[in-house]
Amino acid sequence: MKVIGLSFIIFHLSFSDAAAQERCHYEAADSILIEQLLADSTARKCEAGQDVIYFARKFLGKPYVAHTLELYPDDERLVLNTRELDCTTFVDVVVALTLCSRRGETTFRQFVHQLHMQRYWNGVCDGYPSRIHYFTDWMRDNSRLGFVAEIQKACAPFTAIQTVKVSYMTEHPQSYVSLKRHPEYLPLIAAQEKDLTGRKYRYIPTRQLADSRALRSTVNDGDIIAITSLTPGLDIAHLGIAVWHNDGLHMIDASSKHMKVVEETITMQQYLKNRRNADGIRIVRLR
Repeated sequence: MKVIGLSFIIFHLSFSDAAAQERCHYEAADSILIEQLLADSTARKCEAGQDVIYFARKFLGKPYVAHTLELYPDDERLVLNTRELDCTTFVDVVVALTLCSRRGETTFRQFVHQLHMQRYWNGVCDGYPSRIHYFTDWMRDNSRLGFVAEIQKACAPFTAIQTVKVSYMTEHPQSYVSLKRHPEYLPLIAAQEKDLTGRKYRYIPTRQLADSRALRSTVNDGDIIAITSLTPGLDIAHLGIAVWHNDGLHMIDASSKHMKVVEETITMQQYLKNRRNADGIRIVRLR
């Protein structure tokens, strides 16, 4: 184990079911929090879905900070930061905690392994392109691994179809430090974009969020809400965790507007009406 400064740690993990070592960057506070949360039996007593919300609420008030994974542009490593979260890392951490808890896993080592499997293609960290960058790809790969399942129904409220067209990363390489420093990664990212482009998924358009009966029969507490993007080249604009209130469907998310993790006080219908770059939601459920 190598300690950098006072609290930053990089360590090598090897698992019997992994062909390669896993490398992780974290602070002592991260490992302490994760093991505390996994040791708490309260979540294991929750019904499916409520356990997701239980873990999500443990991060309320944590500051929103973007780009926390980009610490090693020349040497990709799994970065874990539970102290500062964006919408993607928030959902990723909550999912890993929930799946570990459901299996009765309580160690930081087991959590890191789960996060590694979620975040990298086939669970293998082999450079920046091996990280899953588009959330539709995250849904696809994590569905293949049996961690989640996207809800797709050919009936209301799934009355719209998203034809994915992604190109944002290769069209804006200067926005990504690894791509700026390593243009040789661009063909690999372009191949991933090409494979994803053209795939079709049913989603719930904003107008259907007013149909409370259909929505309640479809979306469960603890589902992942993936907000469909209208920004050219992107598939998903934002992520959160579904939670039902008396007045309708709400979301727990790492919010760039509030600059922290919040349980939104407005319904999803109101939330989407205020976003010009989004037009609906896709729903993913933990298995």
